[in-house]
Amino acid sequence: MGSYEVELQAGIEAVRAAARVCRAVQQRLVTAETLEKKDKSPVTVADFASQAIVCERLARALPDDAVVGEEGSAELRQDAQSALRDAVVREVAREVAGSPAADRVLSWIDRGGADATTDRYWTLDPIDGTKGFLRGEQYAVALGLLEKGEVVVGVLGCPNMDDGNGNAGALFTAVKGGGARALSLFGDETGGKAIHVSQITDPSAARFCESVESGHSDQDQSARIASLLGITSEPFRIDSQCKYAAIARADASIYLRMPTRKDYREKIWDHAAGMLVVEEAGGTVTDVEGNPLDFTQGKTLDANRGVVATCGPIHDRVIEVVREVREV
Repeated sequence: MGSYEVELQAGIEAVRAAARVCRAVQQRLVTAETLEKKDKSPVTVADFASQAIVCERLARALPDDAVVGEEGSAELRQDAQSALRDAVVREVAREVAGSPAADRVLSWIDRGGADATTDRYWTLDPIDGTKGFLRGEQYAVALGLLEKGEVVVGVLGCPNMDDGNGNAGALFTAVKGGGARALSLFGDETGGKAIHVSQITDPSAARFCESVESGHSDQDQSARIASLLGITSEPFRIDSQCKYAAIARADASIYLRMPTRKDYREKIWDHAAGMLVVEEAGGTVTDVEGNPLDFTQGKTLDANRGVVATCGPIHDRVIEVVREVREV
């Protein structure tokens, strides 16, 4: 396994730049009025700008690498969306020198349109946790590098998560076989510190971590699972792949994403970076049947149902209870 030093540093710089813009947009554009009107335009601006910035940074550092992103520029190219397009271009210009023209920015967004069929590509969720973003709570910029279906680098920027030193903004990184680390998202440190999952071995001592949004996971099933495991603590509910970060640094010990529909398949960009961070911190990540997540199926995890991430030693017991509850 290679060291991936160049890839890791490129990923860190890209995620940091995108996170700075996302934070600025959230602070300036998300207001009581936009929340009352359920106006999603601030997160839309940040989403497109984040993808453009990450793709631009990766293109400079690693021009041969493909990117599988969540967004495309088709909406922004419509005449009716000129105001949105202009807003995205303005935000990108905060991080990219030379006042890039709209066409250039749109081309960076479309650089994220690869089809997940090459041997090597990055997968990007420019804003994971859009409702968390709009509430002023947790969201993430999630970037993972895959080679032959294996996640080998993960970079997870969490702008509103405590960095461990009392500051908002935590960055989590992992390299396959190289461990997981945490550092400040908005600083310039490059090393950070190693992080490790909880050392508990008794499932009843675990703390659940699950989505704030009930539509993302079957929370009734999660509650039954917690009861059968003897867990009495309240679940730790946060948005986005910040849940993986919480498991990796021992804020919680179990993350369940229980299927809500038989036909739903998880997207690779929702799990690649976070999964590697947890695994390299010593944890275990599988689907609800205990199978490894299979990233060889394109843009979705077609071979898997749901996700279970734990600190490791309790994983088999958690899977047993998950199966028992799902069979009822």
